[in-house]
Amino acid sequence: MEPDLFTAAAEARQEKDPSSSPLAVRMRPRTLDEVVGQQHLLKPGSPLRRLVGEGAGGPAGPSSVILWGPPGTGKTTLAYVVSKATDKRFVELSAITAGVKEVRAVIDGARRATGGFGKETVLFLDEIHRFSKAQQDSLLPAVENRWITLIAATTENPYFSVISPLLSRSLLLTLEPLTDDDLRALLRRALSSERGLKDAVTLPEDSENHLLRIAGGDARRALTALEAAAGAALDKGEPDITLQTLEETVDRAAVTYDRDGDQHYDVASALIKSIRGSDVDAALHYLARMIDAGEDPRFIARRLMISASEDIGLADPNALPIAVAAAQAVAMIGFPEAALTLSHATIALALAPKSNAATTAIGAAMEDVRKGHAGPVPMHLRDGHYKGAAKLGHAQGYVYPHDLPEGIAEQQYAPEELKDRAYYEPTRHGAEARYADAVEWTRKHLGRKRS
Repeated sequence: MEPDLFTAAAEARQEKDPSSSPLAVRMRPRTLDEVVGQQHLLKPGSPLRRLVGEGAGGPAGPSSVILWGPPGTGKTTLAYVVSKATDKRFVELSAITAGVKEVRAVIDGARRATGGFGKETVLFLDEIHRFSKAQQDSLLPAVENRWITLIAATTENPYFSVISPLLSRSLLLTLEPLTDDDLRALLRRALSSERGLKDAVTLPEDSENHLLRIAGGDARRALTALEAAAGAALDKGEPDITLQTLEETVDRAAVTYDRDGDQHYDVASALIKSIRGSDVDAALHYLARMIDAGEDPRFIARRLMISASEDIGLADPNALPIAVAAAQAVAMIGFPEAALTLSHATIALALAPKSNAATTAIGAAMEDVRKGHAGPVPMHLRDGHYKGAAKLGHAQGYVYPHDLPEGIAEQQYAPEELKDRAYYEPTRHGAEARYADAVEWTRKHLGRKRS
């Protein structure tokens, strides 16, 4: 680290009075062996082990890494451990406040430290997804020439938020949400540790289980809630953090959902796949997560309209009108009442019979068109309304179906190359069984052969 005078003073104060820092900060691991969870990243010889100086060294130096994972899974913690354990020069920047100027200053300092003192530099860049392409570009020469070893942290999918050249020069390490067992161990350590609550209160099993639910795999959230509840219990003079005290202190669990990140797409995808799978309860769960996180109700309604055609189609001809009506209602009323309309439509779509025949039909037709299987429009189907069309043979021989008793004429409609091509393959699910019978009957009366 290279702290200024104010940072050094703040750290000195925290050393003297640990309670001046949040519990989550006080309980940060000081070595990799103290890290809870992420054991798949901490095996001997792993990039993180090499960053703290473990391993044989030699010509294969430590690699730059990008840490990707949900909030509270340990990205900043791992960087903190590296800063404490390594003998390298450690610099920390946040993409929220830093820009190209600050990055270049770090790189210049790193080159001087390497050339003058043989000291390597580790740069921890938090929230790298907030850097623009140009800002990320400024890191490339330093990473490529190993003037710095980069540890970058992001909560967003790096394949979308980090430029490809930087990804190719770094190792991508994916952090997983912490398990309940991981968080349980962390909470119990915080309760008893000298750096933590020093056994000032206890956490009964029912309160512990509720705290785990609130945390949702986020260590920072778990420790923040524990600290708040412990403070409330001590103020009341209670030796235990009761479930009532915990519920009073922490109103509800904050749902992990980022409207601007990949969670936005992951939860929306789960909603549609649950509808497709006819699991109405799972669909309502994901709908609730989107609503609770403040998702745009018009976005949800658009996804439902797509699902109505993509996954239900003619198996339930009412599915699309229901979804369209929901979208119109949502646009007029907004939240909170729009939640009722979205629930109405989601339940209807989830429980409707399913067919993707409309989806596969247009897909197959589009594929033929893209491959050049088109051919001229048959002469009898061409426009015959303009002067001279008859001389060209346009519309000659066309049979008007309404003039026939059965309302269908045995004539060729598709181009010659595709005259027997069948795109629509209806299922026998729900109302589509009726369409399956109609398709079979009409193709027969059109004189069509199956291809």
